[in-house]
Amino acid sequence: MYSMSIVIEAILNGVLTGSIYALIALGLTLVYGVLHIINFSHGAMLAASMFLVLSLNQHFNLDPYIQLPIIVPALFIVGYVIQRFLIGPGSHGRDENILIITLGLSIVIENVLLAIFRSDVRSLSSDYSFDVFEFGPFIFSQARVFGLFASVLTAALLWVFLAKTNTGKAIRAVSKEKLGASLVGINVKHIYAVTFGIGCACLAVSASLLLPTFYVYPSIGSAFVLVAFTVVVLGGMGSIVGALVGGIFIGIVESLCGLFLGESLGQIGIFITFILVLLFKPTGFFGAKA
Repeated sequence: MYSMSIVIEAILNGVLTGSIYALIALGLTLVYGVLHIINFSHGAMLAASMFLVLSLNQHFNLDPYIQLPIIVPALFIVGYVIQRFLIGPGSHGRDENILIITLGLSIVIENVLLAIFRSDVRSLSSDYSFDVFEFGPFIFSQARVFGLFASVLTAALLWVFLAKTNTGKAIRAVSKEKLGASLVGINVKHIYAVTFGIGCACLAVSASLLLPTFYVYPSIGSAFVLVAFTVVVLGGMGSIVGALVGGIFIGIVESLCGLFLGESLGQIGIFITFILVLLFKPTGFFGAKA
């Protein structure tokens, strides 16, 4: 039997981990909500972002959090260029072509990372990697507490951007009706590229938040993106609020399963949840029926 304090601590730690899952899923669900495609290169781009953070730390001694003003714009530009000059022209307007291109891009990125960094597992050591935050009888990693606030802040800023800015309104218009948006003068190709760039920028934030407490290797993105897909389906495809709520929910499920079933079986609850959602609530928490 476990005491209530241990269960509560597991739930709270699940919330911290889930906030990172939510941030990774945020870019994925935004791209789906506007482009209506699944980006299979999402995980590989996350791995590339993590190696970028690691390299900047090793060569220039830049703290992962201080790197945010550098890597977020950089990944946005990379995402914009990839969508505007590779995925867009290569798809020829066919969704199945986009899936093939993103899958191929994922394979290319992972193999480039493997060629440069080999298959070694690497980690980043910082002064606060092992620092803890005490709240009553509970103990939490400071880096993960910061990750929670950063994830919520990022989701809030993204919501404000989509709701209040002209570009955000154009993104929402394109997601609802592409033809109608183009008829009123919105550059749909540009909006597609901007959306993809924002998705990559979210990955840059995720990478900076992950590195102080997670290790990195060329295929690490695959593990995270499987969880991110579950979060997107659970929260509702295309829903920003759903990605945040779904990520935290999945983090709690994983933490509780790890507590009761053992750490090695922690993720089994994620995939059971995924199957149950597909069976009984395929639209997710906040998704709308087609």
